[in-house]
Amino acid sequence: MKLALAALTVAAYLTLVVDVAGGARPWISLLSGTAFLLVATVGFGWVERRSNADRWWRWAYVGVLYALGGAVFGASGASVGATLLLVVLVSQTVLLLPLAAVVVVVVTLPLFHMGMAWSAGLREGLGLLASAVFAAAVTKLLVREQEARAALAEANDQLRRYARQAEHLAAVQERNRVARDIHDGLGHALTVVQMQVKAARAVLGAEPGRADAVLAKAQDQAEEALREVRRSVSALRDRPTSLPLPEALRALAAETSAAGVPTEVDVSGAARSLGAEAEETLFRAAQEGLTNVRKHARATRAELVLDYSWPAKVRIEVRDDGAGRTDGTEAGFGLVGVRERAIGVGGRMTFESVAAGGCILRVEVPG
Repeated sequence: MKLALAALTVAAYLTLVVDVAGGARPWISLLSGTAFLLVATVGFGWVERRSNADRWWRWAYVGVLYALGGAVFGASGASVGATLLLVVLVSQTVLLLPLAAVVVVVVTLPLFHMGMAWSAGLREGLGLLASAVFAAAVTKLLVREQEARAALAEANDQLRRYARQAEHLAAVQERNRVARDIHDGLGHALTVVQMQVKAARAVLGAEPGRADAVLAKAQDQAEEALREVRRSVSALRDRPTSLPLPEALRALAAETSAAGVPTEVDVSGAARSLGAEAEETLFRAAQEGLTNVRKHARATRAELVLDYSWPAKVRIEVRDDGAGRTDGTEAGFGLVGVRERAIGVGGRMTFESVAAGGCILRVEVPG
């Protein structure tokens, strides 16, 4: 738009030059015309770049250009070139000043015809007013279009930034999920294998048959660990069992019992179907709790309690009679993962020592 106004200014000036060269207009009109040309091209760019604190420069600029336009218009006898320069004046006023200033400039331009005969002045004045109104309206529309384009471009940039942030968060969440799956699945399986291998070595010399049975279970568990690795790599979200949750917990308890810590399962209330993520959370909580019992608790027995008796939630507890915790902390990636899973489905997790000895890991999920 600025380039177009500069081109219109030059074209209007050249039209004035042709009129003067042809003898139709006095040569003195070129003085004010040349001044208008320089101010409207060089001066406009300088004034526009001034900060808002120097807005008075814009008012001064429009005042000078208004005076020069009137001088050219009067000296050239309302020539076509002078009229085009007034159109440039109106457009630049729209770009620099508020609407009220534009209205003042537009409505006062027809006064330049006051020296003409009444009928001719009225006719020419109305024509100039129409041209000025048209120029102001078109310039304002172009300004709004540019502002809309700029706002749209900024909005698109913001959307792209939001998209990149969302993609980053999704990647972080997915990495955390896979890390939890590796810890809860593979970590559990390897812990069981470790315990079974230790048990087999302890009886290898005295009871080879029992050692072989324990090693066979360790082999089965190692194969399960490999399946867990494949599931994690392919980022599958299904719980690593197709059994109903109570049966899956009983199988989990049987593994723990085989590893040397007798474990019972108590199901309270009528079992009901939960969402896949909620059941996954409860299963992983039980798995992590029993893994900690075997690794850290020094317990002689453990218990899984699955409670459906609540109307709007389901609770699982992992209890043991081990040494308990004395520091009151919940350190460890496994418990962090359990908490994240619980929060992710709208539930909560608690972990506490009990006075009689041992710990209770409790997870509640909606359902």
